[in-house]
Amino acid sequence: MTVRTLGGLATAPIGFGAMVLSPGAYGGTDEDRGVAALRVALDAGATLVDTADGYGVDGENERLVGRAVAGRRDEVVLATKFGFRIPRGAEAHRFPVNAAFGELAVNLHPKYVRGYAEQSLRNLGTDVIDLYYPHFPDPQVPFEDTVGAVAELIADGSVRHLGLSNVTAGQLRLAHAVHPVAAVQIQWSMWQPVDPELHRTARELGVGLVAWGPLGGGFLTGTVQELGENDFRSNLARYDRANLKANNDRYAPLRGLAADLGLTPGQLALAWLLHQDEHVVPIPGSRTPAHIEENLAASRVELGPDTLARIADALERFDPVGAGAFLKEGPDA
Repeated sequence: MTVRTLGGLATAPIGFGAMVLSPGAYGGTDEDRGVAALRVALDAGATLVDTADGYGVDGENERLVGRAVAGRRDEVVLATKFGFRIPRGAEAHRFPVNAAFGELAVNLHPKYVRGYAEQSLRNLGTDVIDLYYPHFPDPQVPFEDTVGAVAELIADGSVRHLGLSNVTAGQLRLAHAVHPVAAVQIQWSMWQPVDPELHRTARELGVGLVAWGPLGGGFLTGTVQELGENDFRSNLARYDRANLKANNDRYAPLRGLAADLGLTPGQLALAWLLHQDEHVVPIPGSRTPAHIEENLAASRVELGPDTLARIADALERFDPVGAGAFLKEGPDA
């Protein structure tokens, strides 16, 4: 794999989203299987591993990641997020998201940020976090105050780079004025376009983009025909039974194009995303070794101008039915 840069942080072109390794919306897995899956990703060339203190129960996803990278820390760019593990006695600052998630609650007051980081360091079994994100802006705390607290962690060496997640272009500018931002984590795929203003702002400021949901919650693999009873995606309009069938029909030309190129639909989706910006790093997640290796192999796919034009034409006609964003943009600072 070639190297990509997120601000001043170097990483392989495709990373690994570890959220799927904990029980939750996509179904559970046991810890040993999760550790094995992540090690497959490292063996296949992934370096950026994305987790959060709010994934799983009581930091279990971070601990799983820490176990998986033990003895291989120098191969890994560890990224984690904070804000949802609200300390006992601290106020929960709530804000609405969407039908799938309802309300979320964070507390990003600066006085709690160092405690969040220290707990994540313990969970991960490391002495430094490579990329540290506030998971969501706090609607009741000035964003620059939260960023300033992360800047203090960078100054003392427990964090290397500042990231942002679920922010607007304005929030990115505000944060970058306090401390340089290495990367913004965004939802971006053939299924969900990037916010153009946020993209332009990131390019202007030299900020990298970490794309979560690069396979559209699995839809872009071409294998999602129906959902299980407890699958949270069933709360999203785009996955409604009728809409899902319509969207699969509309996706057929892109599946066909992938087949013509000798790729899986998921590989085409990831390769296309890599060709949209030289500073974007997708973080697909999977528990299946064959799928993990398939995803990472997409970094070696070259799409020429004619192929990209064909994809662009097919995407114009794709136009999925129903709202597609898993999360709305973060609350204004």
